[in-house]
Amino acid sequence: MSVVPPVDSGVDISATLLAWYDAHHRTLPWRAAPGTPAPAPYRVWLSEVMLQQTTVAAVKAAFLRFTTRWPTVADLAAADDADLMAAWAGLGYYARARNLLACARAVVADHGGRFPDTEATLRALPGVGAYTAAAVAAIAFGRRAVVVDGNVERVVTRLFAIEQPLPAARPAIRAATDIITPDTRAGDFAQAMMDLGATICTPRRPACAICPLRIGCAAVRTADPARFPVKAAKTARPERHGAIWWIERGDAVLLVRRPARGLLGGMRALPTGDWTDTPPDDPPPLQADWTALPGTVTHVFTHFRLTLTVFRTVVIRDIAPELDGVWWPRATLADAGLPTLFAKAATLAMESPR
Repeated sequence: MSVVPPVDSGVDISATLLAWYDAHHRTLPWRAAPGTPAPAPYRVWLSEVMLQQTTVAAVKAAFLRFTTRWPTVADLAAADDADLMAAWAGLGYYARARNLLACARAVVADHGGRFPDTEATLRALPGVGAYTAAAVAAIAFGRRAVVVDGNVERVVTRLFAIEQPLPAARPAIRAATDIITPDTRAGDFAQAMMDLGATICTPRRPACAICPLRIGCAAVRTADPARFPVKAAKTARPERHGAIWWIERGDAVLLVRRPARGLLGGMRALPTGDWTDTPPDDPPPLQADWTALPGTVTHVFTHFRLTLTVFRTVVIRDIAPELDGVWWPRATLADAGLPTLFAKAATLAMESPR
């Protein structure tokens, strides 16, 4: 694939960016400063998995919490599934947590507790895609690898003024990134591109005046560099509806475990029916005096928007075994590790008048 080079300014893009990174790199708990030994592959891998579709600000605390509780990949591999899923609550995209455990266990079982050091062997691990494999290979092992995340996409589409809309432009973006990736310090270069995109070449109002690559940037020569990357027209996100069943007994509420596969798989949750295109008409999980609570709970997933009605009831007998659930004290519900969707429903139920 041919890629038009950025403005022919005589600027050595990788050398210029690395010099900027040496002076202006972000300090993050999973990073090693330029010129120091590379961070442990476990820390690089864990951070990259956490950072997918999640902000740096949200990941910082979670990363420190995880590495305190599970300081090595062997510790993580030995973690209880339920404990891991609860610890992941709030980070979203819960399939990542299941893949995290599967990958850790594969590293221990198949590689003696050491991460493999090439992109190809890293790609063979459960849940490790092209981006994560490239990032770990470059940052942890110093391999030359083409690392493209959302920040890098934005920097490269502007640097080369790639007019093709996303996502169709991704092969061209990767090819352009390959052109400017150096043979040495590939890990620092990847992190420099990420930092540039996060702090200067931002989605809105890029600070072109202080960008170290402005002289060689094709988008700077246009009237509107912020229009890059070009994005295809959005389609309307489908709407789905459902019901959540809030079942109280004394000072406790019934929680269940969602199926291992599917959305929010393996997480503790409130009982819920199917999520469909029409308002909910699922029968409740037991015969009782149900009250529909005022208001609704809304949550946006990647591919649809969900609106849920919360129904509440109080029971006397212990129905937990027949619903394959557990009674959880309402006072400590925040410790249950509920996904955000169910945490919203719990807040609505506990704040609604009786």
